[in-house]
Amino acid sequence: MIRTPRPSHLAAAAVLLASVTACGGAPGAQDAGGGGGADDRIRLAMLQPPRSGLSPLSDDAFKLSRWSTAETLVTLDDEGGALPGLATSWEQADDLTWRFAVRDGVSFHDGTELTAEQAAASLTAAAEASPPPRILDGVTLTAEADGDTLVVTTGEPDPLVPQRLSSPQLAVLAASAYAPDGTVSPVGTGTGPYELTEVAGTAGATLERFEDYWGEPAQAAGLDVSYVPDGTARAAALRTGEADVVEAVPVGQLTQIDPALIHEVPMPRTNTLYLNTSEGPFADPAVRAAAREAIDRARLVADVYEGRADEAEGLLGPAIPWAADLRDDACAELLGERPEPAQVDGVEISLGTFTDRAELPEVAVLLEQELEAVGFEVEQDVREYQFIEADALDGAFDAFILSRATVLDSGDPVAYLYSDFACEGSFNIAQLCDEDVDAALEEAAALPVGPERQAATMAVEALVLGADAVVPLLHERVVQGESERVEDALRDPRERALVDASTSVG
Repeated sequence: MIRTPRPSHLAAAAVLLASVTACGGAPGAQDAGGGGGADDRIRLAMLQPPRSGLSPLSDDAFKLSRWSTAETLVTLDDEGGALPGLATSWEQADDLTWRFAVRDGVSFHDGTELTAEQAAASLTAAAEASPPPRILDGVTLTAEADGDTLVVTTGEPDPLVPQRLSSPQLAVLAASAYAPDGTVSPVGTGTGPYELTEVAGTAGATLERFEDYWGEPAQAAGLDVSYVPDGTARAAALRTGEADVVEAVPVGQLTQIDPALIHEVPMPRTNTLYLNTSEGPFADPAVRAAAREAIDRARLVADVYEGRADEAEGLLGPAIPWAADLRDDACAELLGERPEPAQVDGVEISLGTFTDRAELPEVAVLLEQELEAVGFEVEQDVREYQFIEADALDGAFDAFILSRATVLDSGDPVAYLYSDFACEGSFNIAQLCDEDVDAALEEAAALPVGPERQAATMAVEALVLGADAVVPLLHERVVQGESERVEDALRDPRERALVDASTSVG
């Protein structure tokens, strides 16, 4: 169960939320809360509030990772290679079995000790969750302890097991995190340098330095987190010094901010127009082709992103350096076989997107203009993400604009492609179910990390593009704001890390 914030923190949160509403400032805790003075604390302005009560089995896990409160058995280097985390080493025992040595001397925030048994219990809870974490889409995984060793077994050979275990959705938490009803609370149950101590719903959260951390202790006394979906308010928080680290500063606000506070982070993130392939107008491939041909990517990059983005040639962008070189002649041939655009005079379509990423409503306006120019009649539906995600996944829209990270979970695009385009994918907004795509995904997933897997990945991309299930628009370069007083904030293309033990304020 999530603990109730102390009255002092609730009062502070109320005052700060009022300041956001009144003058565009970001929330930031006024009460230091026992870890040191307010000047020793880092104030974070986050893009989105939690979607699932900060459950680590949901996308909220990435907040826990960015706050350095929940940790995983494996971490990733810049190239997506596996590095030790709560596991110090591992080996593949056979095609289906991996053995991980669990780190000694690690304490959970509730005072209990990390063991191979508890690591197995955390993985088992994730594997048995419904729905399962995205990283386990299509994967059968079991975990058990063998003395001090964690044994992970998969139903099929899976060369990506270490990378999978780096997903924030597979963080290892204390036994006290897991309630009998299946809910999971990260409050006071992680292993990171910061302990999550208080949660104020969709307003914010408080973290304190964990003095018994197994690694180097945190430089800051704690973190004061505020959720600020409004991009103008986030920019104002940076400009006025009310926040130290600010996620996703809108491009349209940059002229009002000191350039020294702005840091551009190249992202493996693609803004994509998903088309509902199962029902409605876009069930017809020729109508999908008409939408594809209507889009002017250069205009979107210039007018909405002011040149701070790259036009998309496919789903995987320049942050994945090998992708462009592997779009070969076979891919071009497949794309050339797509149907000619249909005449769409008067065809009515619904177009959805969300407000949390400030540029997306502007993208929707331009896409509506371009689609209507070729004959579509467009009805827009724009909401906060937490209120629109379920409808998008249920296929309630004919078209949906999404900003999507393409290597978010494992450092490898296959997990994203499966989630978004497999028949059984958990994030299949396009409602695509294609035997050739599923077969290509299965082939790619079975290959070891390396050139063959990369080529197979691009074959999947070509099939998805050949079906016109999506229209890739552009690849983002997310802008992160950092105040003058913060040092060593993390600029992570994968959006897993924002602050760590070395981040400080002065």
